Amino acid sequence: MPNLRESVIGRASPRSAPRSVAGTAAALIAGVLAGMAFVGRLEASGHLVSQKGRAFQPNSLVVTRGDTITIVNDDSDLLHHIYIESDAFNFDSGDQVPGSRTPVTFEKNGTFLVLCGIHPKMKLIVRVN
Repeated sequence: MPNLRESVIGRASPRSAPRSVAGTAAALIAGVLAGMAFVGRLEASGHLVSQKGRAFQPNSLVVTRGDTITIVNDDSDLLHHIYIESDAFNFDSGDQVPGSRTPVTFEKNGTFLVLCGIHPKMKLIVRVN
């Protein structure tokens, strides 16, 4: 007759397998939800600016030094091309195709004018504290 230790440790009971699969599935779901919450917090802590109808929305922002603004081309049929030229900070996105997301991190204090090289009437003012 096998001892109790062998029967508990040495063999998997038919009931332990479903609990193991269920436990693994629960752990995977918890991990995915935690990852989604983390990404959501990153998005919420950043700043989104839309490029739509040849305009920035919003057209002005106040951010803290080190913040990142993500500029999204929400026009379905227009290219954009953002740039910043100042003594303290320069940036050039290159062409932005519809749907693209361009992050810009502001490491210096000041007021910066963000322009579109394709649509000269588009202006975004970013004040960095």
